[in-house]
Amino acid sequence: MIDEKRNRRPTVIVIDDDESVREALRGLFESVGLIAETHGSVKEFVAADDPEKAGCIVLDIRLPGQSGLEFQEALAQSDLPRSVVLISAHVDVAMAVRAMKAGAIDVLTKPVREQDLLEAVNRAIANDALRRLERTTKATVQSSYKSLTERERQIMALVIAGKLNKQIAAELQLAEPTVKLHRGHMMQKMKATSVAQLVKMAEGLS
Repeated sequence: MIDEKRNRRPTVIVIDDDESVREALRGLFESVGLIAETHGSVKEFVAADDPEKAGCIVLDIRLPGQSGLEFQEALAQSDLPRSVVLISAHVDVAMAVRAMKAGAIDVLTKPVREQDLLEAVNRAIANDALRRLERTTKATVQSSYKSLTERERQIMALVIAGKLNKQIAAELQLAEPTVKLHRGHMMQKMKATSVAQLVKMAEGLS
């Protein structure tokens, strides 16, 4: 139970090969009430990572082995992208553009101003929370859709297409009261209170 609660609280993961930087950032984040964990390399982080852990990653661009920039690009292509703030003593325009294209929340130059870093981390945590909510919502919609019968799925498709009950009945060769019954069951299973909401749900199924 404690681990589950910890996973729900945002954690700032610092990946930097400089131990003094790691400890300084840990102290900064913990001073404002955030959970912080540190790793000296991408390899070390991957070995201990829990992808379900909410929060963000503060990642040094220049690391031994796989660079922070390469790792950030790999994370962006994964099934569960992570919110990343990149830091480096040397940041050029090309590097910053490459990082932002891969979805970095921000790219900051060392020595980093504490306020700038905290603001970037807060944005990253908010971005991560939104992404996880969208993923959970999509999974719920998919589960609801799978519970529909074939007939309910047919009616859902026609409702989304803007067809009235009378038109659906004619197209499926059913009595209108039967269509209303199936439609009611479908809306209940999908937990949709309006056609507009149903349309939005359907967009998440694609």
